[in-house]
Amino acid sequence: MELKADRVTKQYKNKIAVDRMSFTLTKGVTGLLGANGAGKTTLMRLLSGILLPTSGGVSYDGMDVGAEEYRDILGYLPQDFGCYPEFSGRDFLLYMSAAKGIQKRDALRKTEELIELVGLGDAARKKVRAYSGGMKQRLGIAQALLNDPQVLIMDEPTAGLDPQERIRFRNLIAGIGKNRIVLLSTHIVSDLELIADRLMIMKEGRLMWQGDRAACESDLEAFYISVINEEKHGV
Repeated sequence: MELKADRVTKQYKNKIAVDRMSFTLTKGVTGLLGANGAGKTTLMRLLSGILLPTSGGVSYDGMDVGAEEYRDILGYLPQDFGCYPEFSGRDFLLYMSAAKGIQKRDALRKTEELIELVGLGDAARKKVRAYSGGMKQRLGIAQALLNDPQVLIMDEPTAGLDPQERIRFRNLIAGIGKNRIVLLSTHIVSDLELIADRLMIMKEGRLMWQGDRAACESDLEAFYISVINEEKHGV
């Protein structure tokens, strides 16, 4: 189980959003840290097969991420997660199941499992327009898990959440990441302090550091700042 980027680059006219990044992700939670504008969203869209690289490539166990088969094992939560406000949470998940080609019997079973997993049991019949920001994010995680993905990619999933929702989210992701590849991007260091097995740090489209979380100093925020300021490069 490997998601591999090989010198992947994405250029828009005169701007290089992702600059020759190479890394391999395996089972567990990898945190992608970087300031807004560092290129995190572009990288995650490349890893999801939504964008084509200018050069280099991305593959999962030797399969190009642009292949239809890859979409079958991918779960993706974009930064701006859109949902239908007039749907109930349960109906939204059933709709997304149909869109993903999941059989009705399996969709019903999986929807109920995920509603409980993300803590929306009491709100499953309520319309999404009545959901808080944290509840919508949990619904977004649930839809990303409908097809039981082997790869789960989430772009700034904790943005706008209050402290209590952040704790709930971190606990949820820590459990989910035990059996699959999870990549979580954020510019908030504290989101990764307890759940990330591995870290990557980006600045201006470049990979500045990558390695096991245990290799960082005890103060992760200080370590992150030192990497950005000193422009260390990991391997």
